[in-house]
Amino acid sequence: MQCGSAKLTMKRRKFLSYGSSGLVTTMGLGALHRGSFAQVQSDRVTLRSLGLTAFLFTGSGYRLLVNPFRRIGCTAGFPSPAVPADIVMISSRLFYEGFLNELPENPKVLTEPGVYDFTNLKIQGILTPHDREGGRRFGNNVIWKWTQGGINIVHMGGAAAPLRVEDQILLGRPDVLLVPVGGTPYVYTPAEAVQAIQVLKPKVVIPTYFLTSAADDTCELKPVDEFLALMQGTPITRAPSGALSIRPSDLPTQGMRIQVYQYPVA
Repeated sequence: MQCGSAKLTMKRRKFLSYGSSGLVTTMGLGALHRGSFAQVQSDRVTLRSLGLTAFLFTGSGYRLLVNPFRRIGCTAGFPSPAVPADIVMISSRLFYEGFLNELPENPKVLTEPGVYDFTNLKIQGILTPHDREGGRRFGNNVIWKWTQGGINIVHMGGAAAPLRVEDQILLGRPDVLLVPVGGTPYVYTPAEAVQAIQVLKPKVVIPTYFLTSAADDTCELKPVDEFLALMQGTPITRAPSGALSIRPSDLPTQGMRIQVYQYPVA
């Protein structure tokens, strides 16, 4: 059963918390919801990897696309990430990141930090530097936080700076943490990624932003193996394909595990 069309409403006010600022936005998206109410409320989210930090999250009646890219450099050999989505979240527009030109279906695009309220869904964007120089070299990055299918998700995008105390408070403890590990001037090194994981203590860690066979010879990223070597003793599972569904009951009851996705190849 599709919900009827709803008039888009937007309320803006300053969001002040531990030095972060942004928008609180209330949006009615009506036709985004598909299926019965029971289906919308089902506790399951499917994560589909599209390359680099691009993932499609499907669950709770929404399709959320994070960080579609332009196919060049480190993403040259991936298929296009321009898949249908209801909401698109962009962490930054550095180099090949945040490419919106090919997206179908006119989704709602979120690019700024703040709190966004949709029907049965709240998304929060938290501003962090995209480098180790306070953003002076490569600008800023938005970490996205939301709950979908009963799973608390944090997608760190292209984070490069250590997490501040205020970041830790806002992010809490994720069920699933997507963390960059490729080690360039604009993204965490494997060791820095481990530090972020130790701070946030997620239940499932998904490494992103690392070197793959899709890259051309201009890509400076490191492969994921160096990060995995630093996480010795942590259970590692590998998705047999680029998509995997997770339910709250699938989460570790103690400790954490690492989930490595198989990226698509064009």
